[in-house]
Amino acid sequence: MNEKAHHINLNPAIYGTFAEIGAGQEVARHFFVAGKASQTIAKTISAYDMTFSDEIYGREPNGRYVCESRLEKMLSHEFNLLQERLSKKRGAQTQFFAFASTVATGSANDKKYCHGWLGVRFQKTPGGESNDIILHVRMQDRHRLQQQEALGILGVNLIDVAFYHSDKTEEIISSLVDDLKQGQIIIDVLRFNGPDLKHINPYLMNLELVRRDLSEAILFSPNKEILQVSDAIYKKALLIQRGTYRPVTNTHLDVLSKGLKHFKNDFKLKDTDCLSLMELTMRNLQTDGTLDEKDFLDRIETLCSLGQHVLVSNFNLFYRLKTYFRQYTQEPMAIVLGASHLERVFDEARYKDLSGGLLEGLGKLLDIQTKLYVYPHKTDLICLTAKSYFPAPHLRHIYTHFKENNQICDIAGCDEAQIYTHSDQVHEMIVKKNPQWEQLVPTGVRDLIRNKKLFGYE
Repeated sequence: MNEKAHHINLNPAIYGTFAEIGAGQEVARHFFVAGKASQTIAKTISAYDMTFSDEIYGREPNGRYVCESRLEKMLSHEFNLLQERLSKKRGAQTQFFAFASTVATGSANDKKYCHGWLGVRFQKTPGGESNDIILHVRMQDRHRLQQQEALGILGVNLIDVAFYHSDKTEEIISSLVDDLKQGQIIIDVLRFNGPDLKHINPYLMNLELVRRDLSEAILFSPNKEILQVSDAIYKKALLIQRGTYRPVTNTHLDVLSKGLKHFKNDFKLKDTDCLSLMELTMRNLQTDGTLDEKDFLDRIETLCSLGQHVLVSNFNLFYRLKTYFRQYTQEPMAIVLGASHLERVFDEARYKDLSGGLLEGLGKLLDIQTKLYVYPHKTDLICLTAKSYFPAPHLRHIYTHFKENNQICDIAGCDEAQIYTHSDQVHEMIVKKNPQWEQLVPTGVRDLIRNKKLFGYE
C-alpha cells in the first residue's frame, strides 16, 4: 500500500487535501509514511468536535454526520479552498484533489453500525473540471483498529483509482479492493460524476460489486439512482416481489397490487409507511455464469419506468433476504410470490447448508412481522393457491403451523386472479415476433420495448 502512496507522492502534478472524520487520519498516514508527502499533501484535517465540524462544513438538517450530504459538503469545501488559495500559484501544472471521509467505527462489544462515506474530487488534467468518485462502505472487521486499517487501504486505493485507473473500467473494482481481505468491507454504493467519468456505466459498475460478492445487494430508485439501502428503507414496511422480469408483465403488476393492498390491511399501514421492491437475483441475471449486460439494463429500464424500486441481490433463499433487511428496519415485511413457487420454499435440498434444515430456514424467515403472501397460479386448466398446496407428508405439519399462524396466506382467490403469465413466455413471443406479447405487458413497457429495441425486439 505504501508503494501506491509513494507512486502518487512522486507525481508532482497531484496535490490535494485530506479531510477525515471518525477513524483517524488513516488515509493521510499512508502518504506520510511512504515519504515525499510534501509533494502531495497541501493540508490534512480531522474536525472531530461537532461544533468545529459544523462551523467548517455547516450543520446537516437531519443532524447526522456520517451521511452522503456531509461528505459532499466536505469535498466541496476542501476542493474549493484548494483552488481559491493555490490556483494562481500552481493551477497551470497541478491536478488538484480533495479526499474526504466521514466514518463510524466500533468494536465487537458495542454492536455499533460500522459504516462510512468516502469520496475523492479530482482533476484529470491541470485546470480541468472536477470529477467525483463516492462510495458507501460497511466494515465487517470486529475490532476498531482493523476497521481503521481497512479504511486506510481503501482510501489510498480510491485516490490511486482516480488518477491511474479511472480510464479503464475493467480495472476499477479490482484496484479499489486491492490488498483488502475478502469479506473485510462491503461496498453498497459506488457513484461516478464528472466529464472525465462519463464512459463509466454506474449501473454495471454497481452490479459488478454484487457479482464479486463485494456487496450483497444494490437498490435502484424509480429514476434509476443508486440508493443506499439503510437510508432508503429506514422505518419502512417492505413488500418484496421476486421475479425475472424479462420483461415485467401485467401479472407481475397484479401480484404486486394485490399484495400491497393485503399488506396495508394486514398491518394497518398507510401508503407512506410502505415501500415495495421488485427484486432480481444474480442467479436470474446469469446464464451459465455469464451476465448479459444489455439484458440487465433492459430489465432495470422497464422496471424503473413503472415507478418501481428495484433490488438486485445475491440472496437465493428468502430467509437471507429477510436477515439482510432486518439490519435496517424492524417494520413489517412480506414477500409475495406465485403459488407455484411454494414447492421451492418447501424444498428441503435448498436448506442443506443449515444444521436445522428446512425448519431452521423457515424459522428464520417467518415470524409475526414477516409473512409470505401467495398469489394464485392460474392457467386454463388449474388454479393453485396456498390452500390447495400440499407439501410432502412429513412437512405438512410445518406448513399447517405457518398457515394457521397467518404467516403464509393467500392474497386473492382464483376468481380475482388473472391467467398467470410468465416472463419466459412473453420473451419467447418477442423473439419469435408474435404480436400477442403486446397485450401481456404494461402499455409503457410495450412502448419502451418497441422504441428502444429491448429484449431482442426487432
